[in-house]
Amino acid sequence: MPLGNEIAYVVYQVNDLDLMESFMQDFGLLTAHKDDKSLFMRGAGTSPFLHVTLLGDENKFIGAAIRMESMEDLHELAKLPGSSPVTKVEDYPGGGWRVRMMTPDNVQIDAVWGQEPAKEVTHRPPNPFNAGHVKARYNASLRPKREPGLALRIGHFVLRVSNHPESVKWFNERFGLLASDYMCVPGDKSQVIGTFLRMDKGEEFVDHHSMLIVQAEVTGVHHCSFEFQDIDSVMGSHDYLVGKGHRLDCGVGRHLIGSQIFDYWRDPFGFRVEHYTDGDVVNEDYEPLYYDVFADDTTQWGMDPTRDFFE
Repeated sequence: MPLGNEIAYVVYQVNDLDLMESFMQDFGLLTAHKDDKSLFMRGAGTSPFLHVTLLGDENKFIGAAIRMESMEDLHELAKLPGSSPVTKVEDYPGGGWRVRMMTPDNVQIDAVWGQEPAKEVTHRPPNPFNAGHVKARYNASLRPKREPGLALRIGHFVLRVSNHPESVKWFNERFGLLASDYMCVPGDKSQVIGTFLRMDKGEEFVDHHSMLIVQAEVTGVHHCSFEFQDIDSVMGSHDYLVGKGHRLDCGVGRHLIGSQIFDYWRDPFGFRVEHYTDGDVVNEDYEPLYYDVFADDTTQWGMDPTRDFFE
């Protein structure tokens, strides 16, 4: 079975590239490439880009990409019904090869391999934290600033789907994704309506989830999420975005499922984007849990989402 390695990027279409670029720079991404038809934003890591915006009349989510382990994985995927042939990438920075597929809800998913890595952007290490019983900072003070943070990488994205079991099966068969935890109808653990999916790397620890698939009346993207270095980076960026007049969606808080410290914002076109830090990492020994709670019960501290947050 082909195995996904990590989320590579997400793709949107909007009618104003300049407006998206300005927001994303405030949000914590850097411009990797821009022309009159497309915008590519990157983070601090070696991925050539993380967020793609194509110019078009309709503002919409197009899809995402998953980076694969090998060229052989691409050839295996190309054999599946509905897959494109293995194609050399010539329209996106970094090149490489891809296979293009469509989910049951017609979301474009690219499997990619062989991108030329970008040079890592210099960024600060995590700030040492003096916990109650464990001190890591001596004879030194912290001076975090209210400024745009710097996204390290894209961590995950969330899809609202019309048929939850069908979509989970689709991603499992193509990318070997494993269930970490389940969201259920509140009060009824027998009715699963959401599955947190992670990459399968056996005993190696990976992010608790790279995707969430959730049953919903309206299909499409719920949000995409970018990892920040630490809570100082999240909070400094939060205050900066408030000062710039951007639209806060929900945050700051700590999730129940996955434990991340989160901060959700809306871009100028209404799409939800998230900063996060301090998320769980799990491996093959992790046992999935079933959470039968409302959306506003999924925050342990901080700002609660509305009950219709995942709808």
